[in-house]
Amino acid sequence: MQPTTLEKQLGFLREIDRLKSVVRQSPLLDKSRKENSAEHSWHLAMYALILNEHACGAVNTDRVMRMLLLHDVVEIDVGDFPIHGGSSSELQAEQESKAAERLFGLLPSEQADEFLSLWQEFERAESEDAKFAKALDRFQPLLINIFTGGGTWAENGVSLEQVLSRYGPVIQRGAPQLWAVCEQWVTRHFSEQASGAGKGAEHKGGA
Repeated sequence: MQPTTLEKQLGFLREIDRLKSVVRQSPLLDKSRKENSAEHSWHLAMYALILNEHACGAVNTDRVMRMLLLHDVVEIDVGDFPIHGGSSSELQAEQESKAAERLFGLLPSEQADEFLSLWQEFERAESEDAKFAKALDRFQPLLINIFTGGGTWAENGVSLEQVLSRYGPVIQRGAPQLWAVCEQWVTRHFSEQASGAGKGAEHKGGA
């Protein structure tokens, strides 16, 4: 006997509970623990709701929020790929595509097609909605790193040049006003880091 529409929907909702167990590298702002991917997705949807006026073009905030709520569901199957983790982008794309087909395929066909299409649109990052969604997906961890004293950048020895090249183009493309703020944060952060390191070296030499 074929499962009903409701049974499929509830099955999908039970399956995505697993996203709460996917731990990201980014900490909470209070540094008490690492955030999980479900929290990250919820927070990004809030970013879209609050910051939509800063998108590069005209966006449909509802669609952007839907993309962001769906964009990391694939991590249930493949886990998180940190931006500075050095993984193969081709392998990642292949694994995530298979995960998207499996997970959204749990839903009734109409919803499955709709959600898979939104996920693919986000991945392509060609529409105004997707460009803004992608920008926010870069902006949120950058903000976390800045306001936790370096966060994953400090843990992984990420340089100023790496931050500018990894975050800059995506945020600039979808939300240039946000990137202008980011540039100020990032420049100040690495300047302070360099200054602190220099003072530490002077102190050690003097001792």
